[in-house]
Amino acid sequence: MTSRLRPVDAACGAALLFLMLLAPPVKHALEERMTTQMLVQIPLLVVVGFLIARSLPNRVTAVIDDWNCRGITGLVLATMTSMFWMLPRMLDGAVTDSLVAAAKYASAPLLIGVPLALSWPRMGFIVRGVFVVECIATLFRLGWLYLISPERLCNLYLLEDQQRLGQWLMLIGAALFLAVACKLVWGRFDSLSVAAREPQPAHRGLPSTPT
Repeated sequence: MTSRLRPVDAACGAALLFLMLLAPPVKHALEERMTTQMLVQIPLLVVVGFLIARSLPNRVTAVIDDWNCRGITGLVLATMTSMFWMLPRMLDGAVTDSLVAAAKYASAPLLIGVPLALSWPRMGFIVRGVFVVECIATLFRLGWLYLISPERLCNLYLLEDQQRLGQWLMLIGAALFLAVACKLVWGRFDSLSVAAREPQPAHRGLPSTPT
């Protein structure tokens, strides 16, 4: 029995999740607060993109791979799009302007989720490390900005909600940093423990000479 998600299941999951996020009650509830729009709604749209990527046929992914050398092209596209939707003005526009809202619902899955899902398996260890470190740094930078700013950066959201978002961003950044650090430390400890459990070759002493 395989744990790999079938393309049909991935496509159905992407459609259901997208329609759920598009439903007016859910959309209104998630966009009512700055925190839920950035940390719940947009990440869920990215998950839709991940599911779309899993449903693509092999011939389509093969064409994309030709333009996605070592996953760097998709990584740059996903990073730039993510930074765009972190701007306070875009968070406001996604609520007040229907065209900006449509752009968010289209670009988050297609320009963040799909490229990141297709690029991650192709990334080398160094590229993945740089990406994770930059994610942690961005969370801390943006969280600190939202936390210490004395004025509202978004016209639609209160200063209290903005500061709460800053706290959550810094907490997520700290949790991600600890997770990476623990993985590195435990990985090293695991390798040492495995080496310790391996049977050591018997040392043969020098033959004793008769006296």
